[in-house]
Amino acid sequence: MLLATCALGALPAPALAMAQDWPQWGRDETRNMVSEVTGLPTDFVAGEFVGATDEIDPSTTKNVKFVAKVGSASYGNPTVSGGMIFVGTNNDSPRDPRYKGDRSCLYAFDEKTGEFVWQLAVPKLGTGKVSDWEFLGICSSPAVEGDRVYLVTNRCEVVCLDKNGLADGNDGPFMDEAKYLADPGAEPGELLPTDADIIWTLNMIDECGVFPHNITSSAVLIAGDQLWVSTSNGVDYGHVETPAPTAPSLILVDKNTGELLAEEASGLSERIFHCNWSSPAFLRTENKQLGIFGGPDGFCYAFETTPVEGPDGWPILKEAWRFDCNPAEYRMKDGKEIHYPNRYGPSEVLGTPVVYDGKVYCVIGQDPEHGEGVGNMVCLDENGKQLWHYQKINRSLSTPAIVDGLVFIADFSGFVYCLDANTGKEYWVHDTKGHIWSSPLVADGKVYIGNEDGYMTILPAKKTYDKKDVIEIDMVSQVYSSAIAANGVLYVATHTHLFAIADMENQ
Repeated sequence: MLLATCALGALPAPALAMAQDWPQWGRDETRNMVSEVTGLPTDFVAGEFVGATDEIDPSTTKNVKFVAKVGSASYGNPTVSGGMIFVGTNNDSPRDPRYKGDRSCLYAFDEKTGEFVWQLAVPKLGTGKVSDWEFLGICSSPAVEGDRVYLVTNRCEVVCLDKNGLADGNDGPFMDEAKYLADPGAEPGELLPTDADIIWTLNMIDECGVFPHNITSSAVLIAGDQLWVSTSNGVDYGHVETPAPTAPSLILVDKNTGELLAEEASGLSERIFHCNWSSPAFLRTENKQLGIFGGPDGFCYAFETTPVEGPDGWPILKEAWRFDCNPAEYRMKDGKEIHYPNRYGPSEVLGTPVVYDGKVYCVIGQDPEHGEGVGNMVCLDENGKQLWHYQKINRSLSTPAIVDGLVFIADFSGFVYCLDANTGKEYWVHDTKGHIWSSPLVADGKVYIGNEDGYMTILPAKKTYDKKDVIEIDMVSQVYSSAIAANGVLYVATHTHLFAIADMENQ
């Protein structure tokens, strides 16, 4: 491939989402978890199960527009665009008897009714926990633009799907859906309108030499005609070596064709602590356009948008700057390196960096299996210079939400923090008393955050804090994914159900 084919100029600013859609992780390229939706209820009831089943009795809910059954594990947050809802899950509650056993699924629902429309039911890699953890669903939050849906699968693929599934025909160039969906060694079956229509695929194992660790989980970033994708390259099962130390942690893909345009070549995979599960963001100021990436080595990186020719002639992403998000004392003590993992040692970046007012906000954290530990949050200018840092936070998997000069962030220990976005000054800290995997959503003047114990905590999105203003709602199942708001509705995906929450008196 000639370098000229991907030497793109300035990328156009993104088009505004239709109405108040939430078309990708973080809503837009800044990844800022803030919605303009208003009128959301705070007095909703998730309901009760019907006997010993896993079905919710609608008569026991309050201000719930509909409840859609998903599988038994849902980590990626829903996205809403063009009248459709997309959410990743597993196959523990099969929507189609043709697809049996352990698979990772993407469900598409009708936004108005919650009715199931179609699914992508991806077979597992067969590698087990090392690269495709059993019974984990699609962990990538889909990115939707027009009639195209982009995500990464459990098989370490970037895929482009037709928003309408196969109901409107099989669009090419990919035409082998039946073979793709078949179990290993099985004959391809009949395709139905409820199956996904795959437009193209890019296998990052084959094309980039990636060794995914545990699960591939990046949320694809759409920026112009480019897709920025982190690869989930990581360590081996024993956490001793990185099997693919020269594979990229971040790639650039043509959104129209699935062609690999460029790879980062900053040596990131040689410095991986565990895995790169962070998703990219995009910085757009008067002077700069940069792809922002939270590195698996604990650094925040910025890359130029136009690839350059690498040493071997292959296009690479030019590094603009990097910043170590770990304080020096997390890496060295008494002149000795602190080895990973350590409660008081360095961490990678797991949550997505957020761009706000020309600044980058980034938090460090580790796999929840490593437990709790020290964390840090940094605020950087467009040149990668630290403006402030906040070290009282613990390890975090979360992505910040920033509005009206306030930044809201959660840590794995269960605390939610409100800080001044310009100075890092702490205004308040709230303890949800449950581990937090998800990210805070700010909408309608409130902060919504779910925790591992299954509670949705609603806090005031302001610098003053009073415990009497805090609302806690039992969602009847663990909440690992992040709430979103779109077109007057709050969406909460628990491990087992997708709830559409709205003021039903005004619907």
